[in-house]
Amino acid sequence: MAQSMSGPTAAADDLEDDVAQSGRLISSRWRPTTLRTAPSREDRGLFGHPRGLPWMLNVEMWERFSYYGMRAILLYFITDTVARGGLGLSANSGQVVIALYGMAVYLLAIPGGIFADRVIGPWLSTLYGGMVIMAGHICLSVPVTALSWLGIVLVAVGTGFIKPNLTTIVGGLYDDDDIRRDAGFQLFYMSINIGAFASPLLTGWLREHYGYHAGFSSAAVGMAFALVAFVYGRHKLSAFAFTVPNPVRPEERQRLLLGSIGVLVAIAVVVAVLQVLTGSLVTTVATAGLLIPVGAAVAYFVVMFRSPKVTAGEHTHLRAYIPLWVGAVLFFMISEQAAGKMATFAESNTDLRLPFFGWSTTAEAYQSVNPAAIVLLAPLVGMLFTRRAGRFPSTIMKFVIAVLIVGFSALMLGYGFQIWPGGQDLSPWWFLALVYVIQTVAELFLTPVGLATTTALAPRSFASQAMGLWWLSVAAGQGVAGFIIAQTEDISDATYYYGLGAATLLMALVLFAVAPWTQRQMADVEAATAE
Repeated sequence: MAQSMSGPTAAADDLEDDVAQSGRLISSRWRPTTLRTAPSREDRGLFGHPRGLPWMLNVEMWERFSYYGMRAILLYFITDTVARGGLGLSANSGQVVIALYGMAVYLLAIPGGIFADRVIGPWLSTLYGGMVIMAGHICLSVPVTALSWLGIVLVAVGTGFIKPNLTTIVGGLYDDDDIRRDAGFQLFYMSINIGAFASPLLTGWLREHYGYHAGFSSAAVGMAFALVAFVYGRHKLSAFAFTVPNPVRPEERQRLLLGSIGVLVAIAVVVAVLQVLTGSLVTTVATAGLLIPVGAAVAYFVVMFRSPKVTAGEHTHLRAYIPLWVGAVLFFMISEQAAGKMATFAESNTDLRLPFFGWSTTAEAYQSVNPAAIVLLAPLVGMLFTRRAGRFPSTIMKFVIAVLIVGFSALMLGYGFQIWPGGQDLSPWWFLALVYVIQTVAELFLTPVGLATTTALAPRSFASQAMGLWWLSVAAGQGVAGFIIAQTEDISDATYYYGLGAATLLMALVLFAVAPWTQRQMADVEAATAE
């Protein structure tokens, strides 16, 4: 709720005073002259939530609409022939690109968050990220190969800036003691899945009737709606959205710039060396896509363990987080192939005719199964966890169960590729949908728990960086998948999934074996959560 003041100048002065202790208020023509600085409990709009929430829900829904709509047709676009409007890559190379694209999105969320925290604040970071995404979708809408590749890069970069910061803005609508926070994030999570559910259905239909570039154009329109809602709704946000929490000090600027350049140079050197050693561009990029997120995660862990700011008790919690992190990598390694190998199965190995009313579906529509299943199953799983708090399953056992389930889903896909190899032998329509539902159950056991556990186990002085570790688990999982796909071009998809499933189930047993030790390391956190 906007503060009652004598005028815009007084409001701006008061805002400067309010943030003086915690950060720097951005100077920008985008910043409203009046922002809410009163306690969040006094700000009530739709459903009793802060007045800025409905606008941010619209932003997230349309942004996710654009992202998942573009992702739903991206593999088909990359691997289709040039004559049919595609880029002409092989199925294997296309699957590698999809895995590395997903890896880049989550990896870039880390510099996106740092840039917001230290340079321009979360609102401007989100705005610029949205503009970059829209530019990427527009590039993809133009039937020019060079612009298509540029568009893919722009969408990855822009999403990296939006992903951490829009969530931060929503969190800033609520004070720490505001009991509406959890319900607000549930609505936020629902808006994600509404956008993710609707967009593959639309882009798939557009691709089928008007071609790939029409599908990408719908993603651009969705992002335009998101930007309009974001700019219009900025007047209803808290001052936190326009604050740089930890601005770069003058003496730090040169060091930060040189460090950034050093990272880019190091990546370029790694890619160049790999290209010389392998002689294959696909292998080079896939190997770099594995080494970069895994190396970044190792560096994060080393810095935290060696920091004098981390207490002995926090060291114990950090050790407990390692097997959880590994379990998350295994989960995302399989589940995030929804737009890769699973999309291939949908198009080439699945009978898309439905058994009622003579209807047929599209291959893209299968990517709507996960968000639909989340909406239906999340309340049930959440109720189960609430009632079982402090009892079985513990946090580590939830991870073990998730890895077991996703490993089983990989075996199912191996069986599917073996029994229904395509051509005249097509899978019934329900098989792949069932696999998506099974993976969704695993996701509900792992992802919300993982986010909460990451914040609970994080050393106090590394709270934000620890969330970066969680994003790195998603990036590393997709980096591992891309590397394996690049190395297994000559084996069948059935063998690939059988091997992946067997390795994942074996690692689930390892996680189960270390579960008692992990449980002891985080027993105090578990007890506090149960209480």
